[in-house]
Amino acid sequence: MVVVFLLVLIVVLAVLAAVHWYVWRRLVRDVTTPGSLPRRLGTAAVVALPLLSVAALTSARAGAPFVLQQVVAWPGFLWLALLLYVTLALLVGEAVRPLLRRLLERRAQAAAPAGAPAAAPAPVPVPVPDRAPAAPEEPADAAPQPAPEAPAEVSRRLFVSRVVGGTAAAAAVGTVGLGTYGVLRGPRVKRVTVPLARIPRAAHGYRIAVVSDIHLGPILGRAHTQRIVDTINSTQPDLIAIVGDLVDGTVENLGPAAEPLARLRARHGSFFVTGNHEYFSGADAWVDHVRELGLRPLRNERVEIAAGFDLAGVDDIAGESEGQGPDFGRALGDRDRARAAVLLAHQPIVVHDAVRHGVDLQLSGHTHGGQLWPGNHLAELANPTVAGLERYGDTQLFVSRGAGAWGPPVRVGAPSDITLVELASKQA
Repeated sequence: MVVVFLLVLIVVLAVLAAVHWYVWRRLVRDVTTPGSLPRRLGTAAVVALPLLSVAALTSARAGAPFVLQQVVAWPGFLWLALLLYVTLALLVGEAVRPLLRRLLERRAQAAAPAGAPAAAPAPVPVPVPDRAPAAPEEPADAAPQPAPEAPAEVSRRLFVSRVVGGTAAAAAVGTVGLGTYGVLRGPRVKRVTVPLARIPRAAHGYRIAVVSDIHLGPILGRAHTQRIVDTINSTQPDLIAIVGDLVDGTVENLGPAAEPLARLRARHGSFFVTGNHEYFSGADAWVDHVRELGLRPLRNERVEIAAGFDLAGVDDIAGESEGQGPDFGRALGDRDRARAAVLLAHQPIVVHDAVRHGVDLQLSGHTHGGQLWPGNHLAELANPTVAGLERYGDTQLFVSRGAGAWGPPVRVGAPSDITLVELASKQA
């Protein structure tokens, strides 16, 4: 297992090194002159920024002071997003580059004077008399020296590199800037109606506010939590479900950031289940803390909701390493199957267990909807549903894109959301 991990680590580091070299070549070497200040600064940035990214990814688990985590998080995580989109833009630019050079060559030819004399032909060599002193012979293995590029050719190549590189950089900065604004602005409300056969008529129109993947941490803090609380309360839900990945850090560091959760308001209360990131941050401590804030953790258990259905919750799969994984038998094993069951489970992949236990609706998160396009295609490989509502047998699965962001505080093609799920009775 250790050998496999090391091999994977080596491959990942090699790929990252190759990508950074490519970015340096196209954005620094090809667009600057040797020894110039811009080249020195660009080279320094391409060396320093990945080091900050590594620091951002590892500082929390290494136990670094929270202030240091906050200092390295912004530049380190934003560079990861910028690296993704500048690389994609540069790859597109590779197809544009020869077309642009050909266009410039044709324009230069068209602009040349019509009567301009053609280049003089090369002189014909004249035989040298035998008595003339022989020129010193070059070594037989001497490599031919390449002819220097014409100034016009150098100018065109530099111009093309600067146009392609500048456009790629601008596109990446614009994409990441808009994606960052979307996260910091806060999630928007989505509304989804879910018809359930076993929901009684009295529960028709019952509203559950679903929020997942808030990811409080060194970047998203108390103000982020307050925006989410205000948005949820504005929907006036009957019940609030927080389905995991609330935090990326300890209660000591992030307890104040979570305090606005105490102001959540719903007729039948607020409920919480753990996500995989809680197990990186001290799950038991966070369960105790959210209980103090007025939320009810559901740890492989269920409650009967007065509207006429069961609400169950299971621990995340990541808890299995601590003996706290999902236990569907405890949460759902002895219930009355005539009643509808709504399950809170962080990861969509457990939907097959939900089907076996007769769950009507599973509410999940975890995927972020891919967060950074084209990450949604990778998320599809590991999750049955990446975002939205789908049916698996008699069970419906709804996956939220989440209200925050992990790593880069950026979303592209997967805007953050809070979803108001409205239950519809087929008896109504």
